[in-house]
Amino acid sequence: MSPHRPEVGALFRRFRDRLAAASPTEASLTDASPTDASLTEASLSPRPQRNAEQTGGRAGRRGGRRGGGEELRVPEAEFTSYYGRPVLKAPVWKWDIAAYLFTGGLAAGSSLLAAGGQLTDRPALRRAGRVTALAAVSASAVFLIHDLGRPARFHHMLRVAKPTSPMSVGTWILTAYGPVAGVAAIAEAADWLPRRGLLGLARRALPPVGHAAGLLAAGTAPALATYTGVLLADTAVPSWHEAYPELPVIFAGSALASGAGVGLLAAPPAEAGPARRMAVVGAAMELYGAHRVETRLGLLSEPYRRGRPGRLLRAGRLLTAAGVAGALLGRRSRVVGAFSGAALLAASVATRFGIFYGGVASARDPRYTVVPQRERVEARRTEGGSST
Repeated sequence: MSPHRPEVGALFRRFRDRLAAASPTEASLTDASPTDASLTEASLSPRPQRNAEQTGGRAGRRGGRRGGGEELRVPEAEFTSYYGRPVLKAPVWKWDIAAYLFTGGLAAGSSLLAAGGQLTDRPALRRAGRVTALAAVSASAVFLIHDLGRPARFHHMLRVAKPTSPMSVGTWILTAYGPVAGVAAIAEAADWLPRRGLLGLARRALPPVGHAAGLLAAGTAPALATYTGVLLADTAVPSWHEAYPELPVIFAGSALASGAGVGLLAAPPAEAGPARRMAVVGAAMELYGAHRVETRLGLLSEPYRRGRPGRLLRAGRLLTAAGVAGALLGRRSRVVGAFSGAALLAASVATRFGIFYGGVASARDPRYTVVPQRERVEARRTEGGSST
């Protein structure tokens, strides 16, 4: 026998004695097999409750699939892009470009005002328009060069001429407009020169030269007033690009209204007739165009109605209406005329800045890029299905 056999037998006997001394409950659990009664009791016993969120979620899914009371809802899409960056890169232009838009329009409107005063023999109106045009186009050059960073960049734009590029066309328009506007303004200083000598000769030559230069500046003014609207619409910025029919109209009307404001401020009421007519025409164009961009573009009209752009455009409408009302009702009052002129100038500033910031806001939100693209794709699919 193995020497370990007695130890194994002793352990077995000890284990048997412990089982014999066990309680009835433990013995039943050890020896008993399940009976019909125990099975019946187990089937009638309450089952443990499941998590309410799990049962609700499953019930909702079953109801959504089988037409139950709870409807399956897909969460609204969030228009984001990779790494949280917008779909389009927002314009890097700052406030100086918005100011450039205003001063360019002011220069164009002032040249048209000066031409009206020149052709109708209103020297105060002519003088105010020419001097303001030179000051405004000079400020435009400063704002533009400040945005470009280096003056040489403007010079580089003159190396080529691209009729299909609004930037190239605008550069040549400024280049053609600036010198003639300057000559017309300088001609207003002819009366300050002496009557004899070389300066006397310049005194006699400046008025006819200024007359021709003023008409040339007025002929270039419409292009100067509207090319910035074409420039903005030619970008990929959604609310600018979609408003391509309205932006030139708005900028042309704003230019006329601002030029009329200069005439109402600087000229006496007896000479302000052309300025009042310009105010009415410019205000009508500006208000019509602003109303269109706020209502016609669907989703892309939202940036023009909300936030800072919305406040600026609403202020522009109120100031434009006040300026026109004062110009028509206060024809004999110099104070009312000056108030109307200031209101029209402020309205032009508010409108230009509102259009500028509205486009920037539309580029920063991916929704204004994604949703119109999906709508266009769906429209093409619908047209293709209907044609087949």
